Amino acid sequence: MKAFKAYDIRGVYDRDFDKDDVYKIGFFLPRLLGAAKILVGRDVRTSSEEVFEYLCRGINDAGADVDSIGLATTPMVYFATARLGYDGSVQITASHNPKEYNGLKISKTGALPVGAQSGLKELERMVSEDEIVPAEHTGVVREIDVKQLYLEFFRPYTPDISGLDLSIDNSNGMANLLIKDLLGEEPHYLFDVLDGTFPNHEPNPLVEENVADLKSAVAEHHSDLGIIFDGDADRVMFVDENSRFIQPDIITAVIGSYFLKNEQGYILQDIRTSRSTTEFLERLGANVVTWKVGHSYAKTKMRELSAIFGGELAGHYYFRDFYNCDSGILACLIVLQVAAELKREGRTFSSLIDEIVSYATSGETNFHIEQKSEAMEALFDEYTRKQTPVKVLDIDGYRIEFEDWWFNVRPSNTEPYLRLVVEAKTQHLLDAKLTDLKRIIGQFS
Repeated sequence: MKAFKAYDIRGVYDRDFDKDDVYKIGFFLPRLLGAAKILVGRDVRTSSEEVFEYLCRGINDAGADVDSIGLATTPMVYFATARLGYDGSVQITASHNPKEYNGLKISKTGALPVGAQSGLKELERMVSEDEIVPAEHTGVVREIDVKQLYLEFFRPYTPDISGLDLSIDNSNGMANLLIKDLLGEEPHYLFDVLDGTFPNHEPNPLVEENVADLKSAVAEHHSDLGIIFDGDADRVMFVDENSRFIQPDIITAVIGSYFLKNEQGYILQDIRTSRSTTEFLERLGANVVTWKVGHSYAKTKMRELSAIFGGELAGHYYFRDFYNCDSGILACLIVLQVAAELKREGRTFSSLIDEIVSYATSGETNFHIEQKSEAMEALFDEYTRKQTPVKVLDIDGYRIEFEDWWFNVRPSNTEPYLRLVVEAKTQHLLDAKLTDLKRIIGQFS
């Protein structure tokens, strides 16, 4: 089925998957997870009610029960899964995708993600091949409330923001459920009404045009910081007081600095992460580990290392004290603690960012290309056999590093795209290396 991806089930609803597919997914989930009861939450998309109905029918017909927490952020489902001891959970969401999309994020015991290598491929096979024989005893759906328990978890991390002027874009998404309970009415909120049609902009803060309103609000209100959540609030991104968008992997350094004041240990970063972040964290004493992109990989590696914290270029931030899961709201609260302390010291947020950033970067660029493996091997040949790098990683595509520049090239799991990130000590060197890399990739377009 087209909707089964590497990390979750997602696609255009009623095109890539429909209610009958959702029913089958629900029916086989209890068997896959070994769960007699499954926790279910959902976002505010217009199709989420129907997805919820047919998912529950499938789960119940398999003889398992559903505990529904209703409208929820994705991290809220992770939290309840681990805190309340469920062996399986589903969040109905398409995260940052446009309104016509929907999907299912599945977790198992301890809120461990179910990805392609940890159950999704088997679930896809069951849905395609296995016979549906309803159980003799049908399960039931029960409504439960976890919001107050969840808010209590956040209280110790919630800063005094009375000295800060903040602009916050909730993207008409699920952050609206919680953020005012934590930060009050004082910040300047944008799009703070739940609306699954996303009438103001798509809920993807990595796309520059979707951050335009926040940048304008920061300028208008002379805010110290701008904050924008994605649709299901598992990601968050930031704009400094100059309305400058901050690359999310640089925020990994900001959050890491908060934790490293009290504890030394491992910090996880993905293979695309800026060397600026790595070097800044190492100066603070961190043992920085580079790993594969994707929440299913990150959460597993976090557990293996007992890492304090982890961050990704896409704006996912993982916390040991949050069951190794990602939470946009927790990341926001910690960044606000850092921002409040800077304000008390008479410093701006941008001054810290400028202290961290020491490389020019291309950001992540996508190339539409069918011959992905051939292009990657051509790059590998050029930059490892004909040249002498100081470091080569092949855990997720290739990250090839030289003294004063590096690049990562990796294939999309689901589309004919190569994704490229390049960094260099100067903009001139970056431009030159980017030209060379594009020339090689272009031979396979």
